[in-house]
Order: sequence, then structure tokens, then C-alpha cells
Amino acid sequence: MNKAIFTGSFDPFTIGHLDIVRRALPLFDELTICVGCNETKTYRETVEQRIERIRQALRDDPRIKVTSWNGLTVDYCTKHSIPYIIKGIRSMKDYEYEREQAEMNRHLSGVETLFLFADPQYSAVSSSVIKLLESHGRDVSEFLP
Repeated sequence: MNKAIFTGSFDPFTIGHLDIVRRALPLFDELTICVGCNETKTYRETVEQRIERIRQALRDDPRIKVTSWNGLTVDYCTKHSIPYIIKGIRSMKDYEYEREQAEMNRHLSGVETLFLFADPQYSAVSSSVIKLLESHGRDVSEFLP
């Protein structure tokens, strides 16, 4: 079985994330969306709430699993025999950060990272921007699935 994982805090899960998932799905038999747990970050929703929102957005596709993990992505990949990590790239800044992680992940575990570049219409959509807009009372529903 050809499997991949798509990781992030997904706080919130945006239409940009959804686009990456939909574009990655034809490449794999199973795609795990893994909500990261980082105790040093403050989230707008709990891990369970974020998982439920993602499950609702993607409920019609049985190839998708949604879970959480508190640790290195490569350790999750090794434990669950997942050979590929999917990463969405919006900018060169994203690329440089993700490239370094990809190189280390491959070194540590042999897991390969595949980059999917954001559709230009979603390149400005980020969880951070969504939270900023919300904090100023803006309606962000157009950016969420």
C-alpha cells in the first residue's frame, strides 16, 4: 500500500490545506493527516476539535485518516510504515524551512518528502493570517472548508 502523511498544526485547517490534500490524494492509496501537538504553542482549538473539523471536511474519502501525534513526524512514519511526507509550499521562505526538515527526515529514517506548491489563489492563505483576521473581527469563512 502506497501511504503518505500530511502534517501541521492545522489551527485552523484552511482551504489551502484542503487543496494540498486533494492534489496529493491521487498519488497515494492512503493519506494520514496528522495534527501536531506542540506544548509551546497556543492554539485556538483543542487537538480533538481540529481533528473533528478535518474529518468533517474530508468525511467522504475513505483513503484519509486523521490523527494526532506528539513527537517527530519520522517516528510516526516509521511506526506506521509511511514512506512519504507531503508538504505544501507557499513561498521560498516555506521552501527553505521545509527543505532542511526534509533532508534531516530522510537522513534519520529514509522517509522522502514531496513538495506540492500552493495554488497561487491560496498562497496568501495561512493559519496565522486567518487567526489575525479573526482577532480583528473579520469573517474568515471564505478561507475555511
